[in-house]
Amino acid sequence: MSVKLRMARHGAKTAPYYRIVVADSDAPRDGRFIETVGTYDPRKENDSEKYRVKEDRILEWLGKGAQPTRTVISIMRKTGILKKVQAPAS
Repeated sequence: MSVKLRMARHGAKTAPYYRIVVADSDAPRDGRFIETVGTYDPRKENDSEKYRVKEDRILEWLGKGAQPTRTVISIMRKTGILKKVQAPAS
């Protein structure tokens, strides 16, 4: 079973928001998931309101081998999580 960090779409047709979820790679986009690790609301003004992530949970799942999608990598870059993943262990 391959696990991915990816987006699940929710909200109304004209007012979408997304959950960042940990899901089996075979599960449908908005189907079963293991855990919600954050949200993304594209309609908010500033980044602190747009992105709400559980940094510790994301880092734990990445440590377990979960593969993030390109979109989730972009969100990780904007929130600063990607720097912590790439930083060498001291």
